[in-house]
Amino acid sequence: MKFVRYEVEDQKYYGIVENDKVKEIEGCIYGEYEVTDKERALDEVTLLPPVEPSKLIAIGLNYLDHVKEGGADREPPTEPLIFLKAPTSICGNGEPIIIPKQASLTHYEAEIGVVIKNKIKRVTEEEALDHALGYIVANDVSERVFQRGDGQWTRAKSFDTFCPVGDYIVTDIDPNEQKISCHLNGEVKQDSNTNNMIFNIQKIISYVSDQMTLLPGDVIITGTPAGVGPIEPGDKVRIEVEEVGVLENPVVAEA
Repeated sequence: MKFVRYEVEDQKYYGIVENDKVKEIEGCIYGEYEVTDKERALDEVTLLPPVEPSKLIAIGLNYLDHVKEGGADREPPTEPLIFLKAPTSICGNGEPIIIPKQASLTHYEAEIGVVIKNKIKRVTEEEALDHALGYIVANDVSERVFQRGDGQWTRAKSFDTFCPVGDYIVTDIDPNEQKISCHLNGEVKQDSNTNNMIFNIQKIISYVSDQMTLLPGDVIITGTPAGVGPIEPGDKVRIEVEEVGVLENPVVAEA
């Protein structure tokens, strides 16, 4: 199933996509809802970012090859490395990534994200995926100079538009067996599989829920493989997760 959030005549709705049509949902996708018989063609609606999380949580250094591209002697983490991005960093598929005036080295990072379905605290790994509504494509855009200089990552990763996400929340897939790739201006830069993550998604959900209460709609993005690199105004970034979808964003300078 593919959940979407969309706008028609200044009204916002949730729906599910079937055969290039979107069927309107009544109720809450994180609780009780009903799929109505009201439907529109996808090209008749404006798709919005499908998530509005209270928290946008990210995991760092979760692919060994990405750990090593930071230095051959760099040791992988022994437990998931958590940081936060501002929810206001989220933007949609097709929207521009805006490089802020104070930035000097901004990178793309292809990731798969998980959308939390329930209010949870201290869930086990065995039950963790039962609390996932579905999965999204994401780009953890990062300003490296600030990341290296600050000693923590919030500022570097929280500028407006620094978390583009795909159109869909996709359910009923195995998130730990998905090809993941990034193309920059048509050239392959990242090419991996989520089965290469150091910590799989059920481990991540369980671990994060040990540290903080997760609420319906919260998003965890789960780390990026090797191949990260810079983006500049005029570039176009395309990220694809096999069964989840495609995310494409142009890059522009702040006006």
